[in-house]
Amino acid sequence: MSQQFCPECGGAFFYDIPTKRYLCKSCGLFVTKDEILNIRDKERDKRYEEDGRRKKTREHSEYLDWWLSKKKR
Repeated sequence: MSQQFCPECGGAFFYDIPTKRYLCKSCGLFVTKDEILNIRDKERDKRYEEDGRRKKTREHSEYLDWWLSKKKR
């Protein structure tokens, strides 16, 4: 098994065989493998959404700078 890290705090996960769940000793998160994947997918989607907003803001700013530079001439 590869080393698993907690998506909440980054701590190491330990697998609890009787319950078939992972336990984070740092923050106490107690989840199944499917729940881990869902949490990571949500975090990834959130990062892509934030990157899209940053790109749109940057493009808007660049356009505004270009527009204002043309008005000064």
